[in-house]
Amino acid sequence: MSKYNLVVGFETHVELNTKTKIFCSCANEFGGEPNTHCCPICLGEPGTLPQLNKEVVRYAIKAGLSLNCKIPQIMSMDRKHYFYPDLGKSYQTTQSARPICLEGFLTLDSGKKIRINHIHIEEDASKLIHDAQNIYIDNNRGSTPLIEIVTEPDIASVEEAREYIEKLQAILRHIGVSDCKMQEGSMRCDVNISVNKEGEPLGTRTEIKNMNSISFIEKAISYEYDRHVDLIESGQKNQIIQETRRYDEKTDSTESMREKEDAQDYRYFPDPDFLVLRLDSKFVENIKKTLPKLPAEIKSELIQDGIDEKAADLLVKYKNVSDYYLSAKTFGDSKILATYILGEIFRFLETEEEKEQFNIKISANDLGALSLLQKNNKITAHIAYSIIPKMLKDGNPHTAYLTKEDLEGFDNTEIDKLCQEGIAAMPKAVEDYKSGKEKALKAIVGYVMRATKGKADPVYTENKILELIR
Repeated sequence: MSKYNLVVGFETHVELNTKTKIFCSCANEFGGEPNTHCCPICLGEPGTLPQLNKEVVRYAIKAGLSLNCKIPQIMSMDRKHYFYPDLGKSYQTTQSARPICLEGFLTLDSGKKIRINHIHIEEDASKLIHDAQNIYIDNNRGSTPLIEIVTEPDIASVEEAREYIEKLQAILRHIGVSDCKMQEGSMRCDVNISVNKEGEPLGTRTEIKNMNSISFIEKAISYEYDRHVDLIESGQKNQIIQETRRYDEKTDSTESMREKEDAQDYRYFPDPDFLVLRLDSKFVENIKKTLPKLPAEIKSELIQDGIDEKAADLLVKYKNVSDYYLSAKTFGDSKILATYILGEIFRFLETEEEKEQFNIKISANDLGALSLLQKNNKITAHIAYSIIPKMLKDGNPHTAYLTKEDLEGFDNTEIDKLCQEGIAAMPKAVEDYKSGKEKALKAIVGYVMRATKGKADPVYTENKILELIR
């Protein structure tokens, strides 16, 4: 075990999926022809007057309430000054002195709370596009509404970092404020990393900028931790400076971009284009009433249904999946439905995008009805699994694929006889199983399944074979 502690904090930028941008009526959409979703207000041209989108305020408060934040009565907008081509007006409209949400937390499965220092709203910068000779500016992304969620340095391992981001994604998707698609840039993380020994002050931190992949975040944290420790152990602690670094996915390493600015370098001051806002308590309370069940609450319900924790995590990862499951279970069996969704249906939906959309042709009540047929031993799991891909492809109900013969099944007396036949016909498999080769049992189960054309219950069959050979 290393004698150095890993200390990580996140600044997570999340694009809000409002219909329009933060200060104007331009469409807030991903993609489109360059420089077609922008206007003089987006570009900050002289003489324009921005107006704060009320939905941005509403979405930010929803995020804050879902992360156990306090919502202050007063919020204000500030200017953060820096010169860079992606921000033509040379300042970003953001919040510094009085952000919209304060002092929240996100709870990990271990019970550990990752403290949220604050959440503030701000505008996104435009996008720079590089080729071999030129840099182009696409202003479509400029003035996209963002929230920035800033944690305390409470994360102490790569595993905790992954869990924090995954849980944050799930919460924000469930409340409907963002799709959190890291591959499209609607969720980006700045990762602050330092190391120290137990009982000592925090070490000098470095920031890895604009991370858009959880796996890259894990690799970057691991690399930076090793780099810090190596420099300290080799007597070069002074080489660890407060700086911004970028992650190179080709080499799984980080490299310096620039020395990290302090707050005073940005010359924050109140933005004179905006009034100070008082957030009425009734306004906040009404937003709170609209919040759906959060992933942790749904997961708890699933576990009470008998779903194991790993399966429950997968079901709540995508809002549309959990909504579908909760609807389907009112018509069917919880455990069987979970196996259908995480098995055949997830195999059909190959990409993360498809799972997020969960746009399938099987209705929740039809899948629920199919699960009850299996639960009540009207059909076997094998038959159910064989028709689900057809239902997904064609959109027909389960009744279109079940024959009278399928519904007749096999009684257990007949299956018992076939188990005895299988054992007698395959003595080598029995001998192999008894000598410790557990997979050998599958050969005898296969014998019975072939004899019944897949209609035998494989769980009952396996248990009966074990009873007979022991």
